[in-house]
Amino acid sequence: MRLEGTYTALITPFDKEGKIDEQTLVKLIQRQLHAGIDGIVFLGSTGEGSCIEEHERDLVTQIAVHELKGKIPVLINCGSPSTKRTVAFARQAEKMGADALLVTSPYYNRPTQEGLFLHFKAISDAVRIPICVYNIPCRTAQNVETATLSRIAELPNVISVKESSANLSQMADVVEKIAHKHPKFTVLSGDDQFTLPLMAIGGHGVVSVLSNLVPHAVKRLVSNAQEGNFDLARAIYYALKPLIHGAFIETNPIPIKLLMQFAGLCAATYRLPLCPASQENETKLLHLYQACNHLITDYET
Repeated sequence: MRLEGTYTALITPFDKEGKIDEQTLVKLIQRQLHAGIDGIVFLGSTGEGSCIEEHERDLVTQIAVHELKGKIPVLINCGSPSTKRTVAFARQAEKMGADALLVTSPYYNRPTQEGLFLHFKAISDAVRIPICVYNIPCRTAQNVETATLSRIAELPNVISVKESSANLSQMADVVEKIAHKHPKFTVLSGDDQFTLPLMAIGGHGVVSVLSNLVPHAVKRLVSNAQEGNFDLARAIYYALKPLIHGAFIETNPIPIKLLMQFAGLCAATYRLPLCPASQENETKLLHLYQACNHLITDYET
């Protein structure tokens, strides 16, 4: 397996009672499949994975595998502050048929770089399916340094990194020092605003929040960048730029769920400690949606 192209970090829809809305989840998965998305990540930051109970993790994984197995890759996020718990999540995802794992570096504990390496080694030793490292220092309080990632990339089934460091210089180092030396290893943007810049310097795609709302548009942006059509990719990027900004005016996934509610795709319901957007930001997002609604219909036709 080679992780490249457009992957959607799918939201987890909840009903008014706060339970997982299974019917809506299936509809969202099928919408992504219809858009030609290359793979879907479940239970990540956008999927509120840290607030999902273990039996609910199994439910989401079961639905994902049922809908997508043999069509596009199913990636299950297994991030946890505890290595032991992360290994348990990883083994369960593998057992249930996931194609690959997204593994967030352990948050809250702030391990040393050696601790980070040993964490990923323990997971790699425990499963046989591919692993994508998820480096997101703004949520974990610890950066996976390039030298450490280089060691992790030597592990047998580590094949990619989702780079959310917001540091383009670091991303360039990862491309140059790791991806160029390991043909199996790919570098994916974990932040929509860096998708085009990262691909311009040799990155391989994105794990996108925005593609929850406009999967066709994000797919075309990435596909054109892959093909070297940077003029067209740049035009799409700038068309999407207001939505990219709007999707992060509050903590993800608060804004993207609200935008999706405006589009009639899901309810803007969350698990505490996440809560609805402020009235001011809800108004801003409504105006943004109205201004950018054509991006949904234009790219889907």
